Amino acid sequence: MSDLATTTAITAQDIPKRVNWFMPHRIVLMLIFAGIVILAATTMRWDWLPEYQGQLVAGVGRTLLLLFSSAALGMVFALLLGLVQVTGPRPLAWLANGFCSTIRGTPLLLQLWLIYYGLGSIFAQYPEIRSSFLWPYLRQAWPYGFLALTISFAAYEGEVMRGAFKGVPRGELEAAKAYGMGRWTTFRRIWLPRALHRALPTLNGETVLQLKATPLVATITAVSYTHLTLPTKRIG
Repeated sequence: MSDLATTTAITAQDIPKRVNWFMPHRIVLMLIFAGIVILAATTMRWDWLPEYQGQLVAGVGRTLLLLFSSAALGMVFALLLGLVQVTGPRPLAWLANGFCSTIRGTPLLLQLWLIYYGLGSIFAQYPEIRSSFLWPYLRQAWPYGFLALTISFAAYEGEVMRGAFKGVPRGELEAAKAYGMGRWTTFRRIWLPRALHRALPTLNGETVLQLKATPLVATITAVSYTHLTLPTKRIG
């Protein structure tokens, strides 16, 4: 009887409580926020909004496209980086660990400039590339921004997935093997879903950080046509 009571008590404690929005500090914060919104709506100038509305909408669309595309491709590389660090072989695990440590230890703005000004300048020096169908895309800034954001997301999430893969209990994998599942089936149905479930809160936070990092692409977009087109004029 005591065991049943203990189990019931623990289960009741685990039930999440409903958030009470009428606490004094929450009421004060909501009033402050409402005051800021009213002050901004009544005192700031908004006559510029219709003029730049189209550009704002286009900017939001490009930002979301850059976010989702770089996060999706970066997540694919992150799964490979995390899996290699856990399963090996050891030389590849060292390379993956070194890649993640290097990218995570350097500023994203520095990576962005190195890729754009370095790789972009190298491409511009080869007439074969400038005369190919890829040059209209490679002379722009967004491919380099997309590459930098993808690499950054892959490095951070690769380390997250390494911990998530290691955090899956070995007993679950051994149980899948005992049931006769192959390696791919075990990975697809047991290991990967459990690892993603464990890493989901961190993945959500990293996606928000990725969204906040997208404005850095503006630092190369503003000078894209003055930088990458200069070699064409000199050589041509």
